[in-house]
Formats: sequence, C-alpha cells, structure tokens
Amino acid sequence: MLSLTEKILFVLATAASLYFTYKGVKRIIAHISSGHGRPDWHLLWKRLGELIVKVGLFQPVFRFRLWTSILHALIGWGFLSFLLINLADLIYAFTHYKLLEHLGWFGDFYRLLADVANVAILIGMIALVVRRFVLRPATLSTRETTLLHPKARFGILRDSAIVALFILTHNTARLLGESFYVAEKGYDRWQPFISAVAGLWSAWDANALLIGERIMFWLSIGAVVAFLPYFPYSKHIHLFFAPINFALKPERRSIGELSYINLDDQTIEQFGAATMKDLGWEQLMDSYACIMCFRCQEVCPAYNTGKLLSPAALEINKRYHLNFGGGTDVPLTQLISEEAVWACTSCGACVDICPVGNEPMRDILDIRRNLSMMESAFPKQLETAFKGMERNMNPWNVSQADRMKWAEGLNVPTIEQNPEPEILWWVGCAPATDARAQKTAQAFAKILNAAGVNYAVLGKNESCTGDSARRAGREDIFFGLATQNVEILNEVKPKRIVTTCPHCLHTIKNEYPAFGGNYEVIHHTQFINELVGAGKIQLSVTSEQWLVTFHDPCYLGRHNKVFDAPREALKSTGVTTIEMPRHGAQSFCCGAGGAQMWKEEEAGTSRVNEARFKEAKATGANTVAVGCPFCLTMMSDASKADGGEVQVKDVAELVAERLK
Repeated sequence: MLSLTEKILFVLATAASLYFTYKGVKRIIAHISSGHGRPDWHLLWKRLGELIVKVGLFQPVFRFRLWTSILHALIGWGFLSFLLINLADLIYAFTHYKLLEHLGWFGDFYRLLADVANVAILIGMIALVVRRFVLRPATLSTRETTLLHPKARFGILRDSAIVALFILTHNTARLLGESFYVAEKGYDRWQPFISAVAGLWSAWDANALLIGERIMFWLSIGAVVAFLPYFPYSKHIHLFFAPINFALKPERRSIGELSYINLDDQTIEQFGAATMKDLGWEQLMDSYACIMCFRCQEVCPAYNTGKLLSPAALEINKRYHLNFGGGTDVPLTQLISEEAVWACTSCGACVDICPVGNEPMRDILDIRRNLSMMESAFPKQLETAFKGMERNMNPWNVSQADRMKWAEGLNVPTIEQNPEPEILWWVGCAPATDARAQKTAQAFAKILNAAGVNYAVLGKNESCTGDSARRAGREDIFFGLATQNVEILNEVKPKRIVTTCPHCLHTIKNEYPAFGGNYEVIHHTQFINELVGAGKIQLSVTSEQWLVTFHDPCYLGRHNKVFDAPREALKSTGVTTIEMPRHGAQSFCCGAGGAQMWKEEEAGTSRVNEARFKEAKATGANTVAVGCPFCLTMMSDASKADGGEVQVKDVAELVAERLK
C-alpha cells in the first residue's frame, strides 16, 4: 500500500520516535533504581496466573465506580486486541499482505473481534471525554487546599486531552482506513461495523479509495509513532507499570505490614524517608503506575473529613517532580505537608482500593519514621503515649502491677497458673487498662469460661505490642516491645493466640515474624464463632426486634481480611443485622488508627468518628457493634456527642449478654 518513499519516511520516523521513547524510559528506570532495594524477579513466575487475571480482566478496576470501570474496560480490552491488529496493518502497509484474511477461522474471528473492539474503544473514549471535560466530577480532582505540584492541576487535564486525542485519532482513522479497503474489495461479514461505513464510499473509484487508505494509515499508525515519545511522561505509562507493580511488589502478609528495621545494627544512619531517594524502588515506581484517578483520595477518611491529606496528591506530586523537577533528592515534605502526614489513620483504604497496586500509606508511614526518629518532629500529644509505652509498657501509662485488675472475680488463669493452655489470650492494653474496653475483656472471659476453654493470659508479663509506636514512626519503642514480647511468647510456645484487639492481631501475626515470632493468631470474634459452631456455648436468642450494624475495624477487615466471623457471631444471637453503605473491605475508618488515638485530630470539616457514626445511625440500628477497642472508644464518643440514643458494644458483649 505504501510507496517506497513512504516506507522510508515511516522507518525514519519510527526510529526517531523509538530513540526518544528509549531516552524517556531510561530516565524512568534511573529514577526507580535510585530507591532502596531491588525487585525479586522470582515473584513474577509465582504470581503469573494472578497477574494474567488482574491485567486481562481489569479485576482491580471493577471494585469501585462500576460504570466508569466498564468504560475503562472497553478501552483496555479493545487495545489488548489491537496489538495484533496494528501488527497486521503494518504488514499490509509494507507488503500488501492481509494477514488476518489468510488465517482461516482465527482470522475471521479476530476481524470480528477487532471490529467490535474498535467501536467499543470509541464509545468508551467519547463517554470518558464527556465525563472529564463536560461533567467534570469533583472526584477527578482535589481541593485547592491540597498541596499539589504547580504543573499538575492543569497538567492532568492536558495529559487526558492528549491521550484522548491520540486514542480517538488512532481508532477513528483505523476504522476509516479499513472501510476504504472493504469498499474496494466488497462486503466483509466478519466486519459488520466497518462494512456499514464502507457503504458510504460505494461511489468512489479505486484510486480515491487507495489514497484514503494511505491517509488513514498515516493518521492511525502515525498517531502511535507520534505518541510514543510522550508516553513516558504521560499518566498512561501505567499500562506498563501497573502489571509490573502487581508482579514484583514485595511480598507482604498484610497491606499494613511495615518493613523490618534491625535497631541492633549500629551502622544505620537514616530512619524512614526524608527524601524520595530514601524510599524503596517500588515506592518510586508507584508514582509511574499511578493513573491519577483519585480513587484513593475518594476513600481516604482524612480527605473525606476536610483534612489536608490526599494520598493521590502525594503520588501525583512524586511523578510531576520526577518529570519536571529532576532527581530524587527532594525533601518529601515538599510533596506532602507535615500536617497531612500526621492526618493519616493508616486505615489502608488507599492501598486496598488502588487499581494498580500503589501504596501511598507506606510512604506516609516512612515519612513519619523520619520525622519522629531523625527530627523529633511529631505531635506533642503523642509524648504521653510514648512515655507510657517506654515506662509502663502501655500507652495508657497504667502500672503493670494493675494489668490484671479488670479480671478480679472472673477466675481468669494466668500462664503461671496454667502453663500449657490450648489458647493463649492476648488481652491487649485497652481491654486491660481502659475502663470502657475492660467490659469487652470481661465479656470475653465469661464466654471462655462458659465454654470450658482451656486458656490462659500472660497477665503482668503482657506488654503493648507497639502498634501505635510503630505507626507514629517511633521504631525504637516498637523494636524494644516487639523483641521483649517475642522472647516471652517463644518461651510460652502458644498453640494458638486469640486477641481482643485487631491491632494486636495484626502486629503479632504479620510483624512479629520478622523478630522470630511465628504464631497462629485469630481474633476473638473468630473464636466466638468457632465456639458457637461447635456447640460449646448456648445462646438465648432474643425475641425482640433488635437492629445491629457492624462497623468493620480497619485492622481486622482490610488489613487481615476477617469480614464474616463477627457477622456470623452477631447472627447467632438472633439480632437483625443491617449493613452500612461502606462496609467490608470498603469500610470507613473510626479515626483512631495510625496512633490517632493519642493525639488531637487535624483540623477539617468534621471528625472522622462522627462522620462514621452518622453513617451507622442512618441505618436505623439500635446498636453499633464493633470488634476493636479503639473503634469502641471512637464510636462511643461520637454516640455521646449525638445524644447517646444508639448503643455501641463489642461483639463479645452482645454474645455474653445472651449466654444461657
């Protein structure tokens, strides 16, 4: 189809395009390589099946914004099918050989697939253009108060416009070019849409059709050649980095598991991340994988309550700095304000919802490590909790001598009294020392005793797991507590550990293995459910209409994937359960995680716990059930502020009230 001159021009243009594309890609690789660590390529083969499903079906995209996700999928699936189509078009342009007309049934099927895909891409793209540039929903941007790179606010719109123009040009020209060919050769039943368009050119002579084909080839494939050098600077580079993210992201037991720092190593000079080069290679790669879809911002409890934090803005700022600012030695506090850093509840919603596997929460917690350990720049309200954990092994600063006062009169055996229990109950600081949370511990003790469980507690030997210290950046406090606790637990050699706090569950299960502590750990609602299922406890099923809504604790649900057990335990009591709009993996935070329990909440339009409580109250429930002492405190405070009409109780309390 192309003349010799056109072929030469095309080869030269392609060579120039690939050269400048290579320069852009080389620059990206240099930036990513400047981060700590190196990818483990063995993970690629281990995750290959999962990777094919995620990329091929766009499965992570469909968890949020259904109709937008469908439009995105139309474009994505269309472009996957177009890889072979574009190759076939190149072969035809240079050899006049129509590959897909010589592959039998496969060629017929593929021409039909490409015809449908072409139309699907155009429909999806036009709809998304209308959404972004006409409807302009607030979810596709961020507030003016959010720290955003000066080039980003307009740059995202410009980038979207360039990409949209490229896709529309490429696919429209390809459709028209093929229609000119079909108009000359005759109707193709395997390309119904293209054949319909071909009818428009029925009066054209062969020469006019050939000229049309050539023009459309240059517009279609030429658009690809022209776009390639821009590709490394575009947000659509996520087409490559999203699959790499899924394939090579370091293995973690949970989305909230933080990297191990051996404080016995005297050579460590830097704690946490002060600049971009202090981040891991995968954290730098996150900025290139980012779609700038703002989904993480949309589910962020801090952003939703008017705080300065936007996890999306952090990733966007990283990318724009790398694209326009240069190297990776920029201070991270120029990309996210300290106030925003301390507003994070470490709920994991941003990590969980990201369709490309990014982890902005991890960046924030690494920045906290640097601020706390290197700069001593942390909210002063945290000092009380820090001192409590250092002096009395708990953030409430209650004496270890009083650790078992909650159990007086309940016949709760300690490990000294029962050295070989089937269950080691890790009570946790809150249930042991906080007046409200103690009721949860007392209720669970009644359940265990009623079921005749062979259990024990560590009593005065139990210390804080260090979760709050670690999420606040005080790795030194966490290291000391974790080392001590693992040493004690390894002496006890527990068969199973049951915790009454999801934060204890998460830390012992997911972070203590780095310290040599590997245990089977379950949540108390899981164990209650086991006891009910085994018939070891009998419940008096309530006859009154009692409506209960369950608030999923972030560290039980999102972080550790425990969703069903607390609900099943509630149903066993006979209460009627009703779900809040945001529940399960998409549950909204109570506001206490990430060490927020021990400090004042950053200024915003509302408090996180009050926003969550309003959602719970709107269900019409009489009771909000929880499975976490932090959630218990935050929801109870919100209920009191609202008048106290709605009860807030732990699942264990509701079960214990109905014990026969």
